[in-house]
Amino acid sequence: MFETIVWATDGSELADGALEHVKELARIHHSKIVAVHANELLAGRYGGAPLFADEPDVREKVGRQVEELRAEGLDAELEIRTGSHDVATLISRAAEDVDASLIVVGTHGHGGLAAALMGSVARALCHTARRPVLVVPPPRIAVPSSRNGASVTTA
Repeated sequence: MFETIVWATDGSELADGALEHVKELARIHHSKIVAVHANELLAGRYGGAPLFADEPDVREKVGRQVEELRAEGLDAELEIRTGSHDVATLISRAAEDVDASLIVVGTHGHGGLAAALMGSVARALCHTARRPVLVVPPPRIAVPSSRNGASVTTA
């Protein structure tokens, strides 16, 4: 069903969490994984400069992750996209170019005002992508409550 799965990654722990779902789906469906790292470039006087200073480190980390996927016997490749478009558009275009069956992306899980103020690549992907998008929230953690010893689940 999913011949090619795009794993949208920014090198964060949230993206790493989404990778576990990508690997499981890829094993079940014998899918190719395309790790897409997109980086919006600054425009104007700073044209061509990456938005984040740690970009070389992120690229190196994602490259290592793709090598690990291959070592696990999965068909995987890395696609780096840069440009003046927003990250969601860059990922969407990459998914189109590789004929992805699914895009998987991690999210902070913020809604409402927090998402409006900070923006959300996952939310934007849901609106711009022409492919199905699986949005993976952060794991929920059970912590003991001070009342009755019951555990409470938090994000």
